[in-house]
Amino acid sequence: MKLLNKLATATVASVMIAGGLLGSVQTTYASGQKSTSEDAQKTSDVVYMGNTENPKNVIFLVGDGMGPSYNAAYRYFADNPETKEMEQTAFDKYHVGSQRTNPNDSKENVTDSAAGATAFSSGHKTYNGAIGVDADKNKVKTVLEQAKENGKSTGLVSTAEITDATPAAYASHVDSRDKKNEIAKQFYNDKINGEHKVDVLLGGGAAYFGKDNDNLKNKFKKDGYDVVTNKNEMQNSKSKQILGLFADNNMPLQIDAPDKNPTLVDMTDNAISKLKGNDKGFFLMVEGASIDKAGHPNDITGVMSEMEGFEKAFEYATNYAKHNPDTLVVATADHSTGGLSIAKGEDYVWNPDSIHKMKHSGKYMTEEIEKGKNVEKVINKGYGFAISKNQMDDIKEEAKKLKDFKKDKDKYEAQLQKVQDAVQKPINDKSHTGWTTTGHTGEDVNTYAYGPGSEKFKGNIDNIDNAKNIFDIFQSDVK
Repeated sequence: MKLLNKLATATVASVMIAGGLLGSVQTTYASGQKSTSEDAQKTSDVVYMGNTENPKNVIFLVGDGMGPSYNAAYRYFADNPETKEMEQTAFDKYHVGSQRTNPNDSKENVTDSAAGATAFSSGHKTYNGAIGVDADKNKVKTVLEQAKENGKSTGLVSTAEITDATPAAYASHVDSRDKKNEIAKQFYNDKINGEHKVDVLLGGGAAYFGKDNDNLKNKFKKDGYDVVTNKNEMQNSKSKQILGLFADNNMPLQIDAPDKNPTLVDMTDNAISKLKGNDKGFFLMVEGASIDKAGHPNDITGVMSEMEGFEKAFEYATNYAKHNPDTLVVATADHSTGGLSIAKGEDYVWNPDSIHKMKHSGKYMTEEIEKGKNVEKVINKGYGFAISKNQMDDIKEEAKKLKDFKKDKDKYEAQLQKVQDAVQKPINDKSHTGWTTTGHTGEDVNTYAYGPGSEKFKGNIDNIDNAKNIFDIFQSDVK
């Protein structure tokens, strides 16, 4: 789904709710429409049923890299310019607190996604790079594994490789996040009560499930999983178990993605539709992974595109919980990325309208230039406004240098980042977007929660408390 140039006329990005998912009482918005107070009232007037004290279902959403400045910037981006006030996003009314993100690492005190996800999934602080193991490399139990032990259905959804750090930390145990072939093998080989740990796996990472890694996708298929590669196949899947692999590696950013690709909300919808039939409930982790992947190279266009996609998934989950009140929804981030600032320089201005005009991300344009495409054509196609001759010349100059480093991988990668920096400078300047780093930053991140058990996540908590709270909930399952 492309990021529309006229999104500035919308308030919060709306979600199309599938008719069969929420039952007889539902809220349906056409994409891009503004929700009205009457619509909001209908959403809140839900007939509650089920266990409203202890949730049967848990949907845990991770906006990878989504620090507080990302949430605030997205509020500016999603604001309706025709009104004087700045409208809330789908996140704002569910904001319950913040959480600390530091790892247990002898060399680094700012977390990576692996240590952060292990904290979320297991309740254990660990070193950067660790997947489902503690600081001494001992295997630690995860909330997904507990859910499966309790007889629940389980799912992992990500816009990254499904073997990437965040999903991996819920269903595998390795000493390094780089062991993606081993992670994929554990997804298949490790079982609980004779069953595969994860019923729904949706994301990228097809490279780790093919002939170079024991043809794992064929083994999943033999065991009854539907193995799908595009949105249409996913939506036509009939099995309760599914392996969706929509890219060899990470999925494209939403603004650049082909129509055949499912969006994050599409994958969330499909996962819930398959998991919800279990009378004992389900656990689902949904990751907006590419917020971080756009943040690392300081790609503000990609960041806002991915924030929009994550908001739609979050809004979908909370709407499901409103109509299924035995469902807890929690959303947070593992860390912030890039040191994003809303405005830079001396002017007290941030201009999201210029970002709305963009047709492609900086990542997409850089990749096209790397392929040898004409620089001016790529930039004119990707930008929604004219850039200066000096800016165009700077991009051309950095692009020309790429050929000098073809034989040196490290230098080539460094030069490719310089190309992307030059590609993105016009939009960063036009929007007045500032950045301090291409790495992670250590500030506390926001917590959002709705449903029974949400009070456990209020205030300033530690990231390990997410898992501890969910373990407590699962220990109280009604038998």
